[in-house]
Amino acid sequence: MLELKNINYVVDDKEILKDINLTIDDRFVAVTGPNGSGKSTLLKIVMGIIQPTSGQIFFDGQDITEMPVNERAQLGISYAFQQPVHFKGLRVKDILELANKDARSFKKACGILSDVGLCAKDYIYRELNSTLSGGEMKRIEIAMTAARGSMLSLFDEPEAGIDLWSFQSLIHIFENLYEKTSGSIVIISHQERILGIADKIIYLRDGRVEMYDERDKVLTSINIVGPGCEILNEKGPKAGKEA
Repeated sequence: MLELKNINYVVDDKEILKDINLTIDDRFVAVTGPNGSGKSTLLKIVMGIIQPTSGQIFFDGQDITEMPVNERAQLGISYAFQQPVHFKGLRVKDILELANKDARSFKKACGILSDVGLCAKDYIYRELNSTLSGGEMKRIEIAMTAARGSMLSLFDEPEAGIDLWSFQSLIHIFENLYEKTSGSIVIISHQERILGIADKIIYLRDGRVEMYDERDKVLTSINIVGPGCEILNEKGPKAGKEA
């Protein structure tokens, strides 16, 4: 479905991504690695938010390398930011309808919001502003992305900046989304519990793909700090493992 060929990204003579070659066609792929390894840059390049310095991107067999964000969205690619965007004057109802016209129905909107643990009657007419907590905004953005029913949904560290209670709920949201979606999910995460529900894991380090394999193979090859914790240390794959 998604193929990246020889993707490089250079800013001010600094190589952020180096010769990335990936084919992603599994239903749930996690991207992880040390901070500064190029994870967010990789997803932004797939969405078209930034352009690669060189290389090609193919989606469902079509070359989308030069395609702008809106056209990629029309093809079926969605992107959820690490820090959700606030839209002054827009209500939850409005963005759900933009994502899925069927959400004009209260029953449909209720179903979409309940999938992310929110009660429609409490949220559907709320404005997307600072009165919503970080955890609430994350859920609403995930609901909007899920409502689109995209062929490919990209999530940039959805756990960032939320409290422990919201994180526990977030795990269930992605487990539920995995069960219900017919498309593919690519999610950046440091959290072992999120990595644990992925089909495959991409491990990036210093802008390169060091590992891309079945979840269990990658999880046994990288070091994770603390039981159920999130931070991958800087050692990368264990000695003796091939990248």
